[in-house]
Amino acid sequence: MRAPLIAGNWKMNGLVRDAQALAQGLRARLEKDSAPEIVVCPPFLALAAVREALAGSPVKLGAQDVHWEAKGAYTGEISTAMLQDVGCTHVILGHSERRHIMGETHEHVNRKTRAALAAGLTPIVCVGELLEERNMGDTNGVIERQIVKGLEGLSAADLSRIVIAYEPVWAIGTGKVAAPRQAEEVNRFIRKLVLQRSDSRTAEGIRILYGGAVKPDNIKDLMAEEDIDGALVGGASLEVESFVKIVRYTS
Repeated sequence: MRAPLIAGNWKMNGLVRDAQALAQGLRARLEKDSAPEIVVCPPFLALAAVREALAGSPVKLGAQDVHWEAKGAYTGEISTAMLQDVGCTHVILGHSERRHIMGETHEHVNRKTRAALAAGLTPIVCVGELLEERNMGDTNGVIERQIVKGLEGLSAADLSRIVIAYEPVWAIGTGKVAAPRQAEEVNRFIRKLVLQRSDSRTAEGIRILYGGAVKPDNIKDLMAEEDIDGALVGGASLEVESFVKIVRYTS
């Protein structure tokens, strides 16, 4: 049985005091609950404040990106050691906003994933198709390219330490959500791709999340699907009440 994971991606929202208040609110509501694994990913500048606010709670700290080099002349970038130093255990990689707005390639995602694994961080590797790609019937082709190239060269042991998040680009920040059946079909396909590159134990054990307009009113139907092991939550993770409702449904 795969333990569910609920991760909150706060993106570029809020000041440090806002992030701290949100973390304190989550800690007050969640620290005594029997809950799934919970991770929140605030902006870089708020990581330290959120770590302090969450101290002693079951909520883990994640980052929204990382560079593959350990150090050097990479202005504006963050290393794995920096994330570990501030208390991160997880890191989101390959989010569609990084791919399509910032121009990240499959190779970038691959190098970042390798760096995160080498440092002992848990990568949450995102994949997903554009609306036009779905309309063209190329969803599986897009997902396969992202998985094959983004996770190229990783062993079964490496794959067992990764979380994959299926986030259809057309459902991110639009209010649209993939029907549970649609999400399940893609998540099942992802699991088959993992099986082709590892073994049955790794494929059955890897957690595959769904992301894209996840809210308290649709989490139940999403989590009822066999291959949806949790959620990567965007806007709904910015409010204590909505995020707590999502977490508590899966507890």
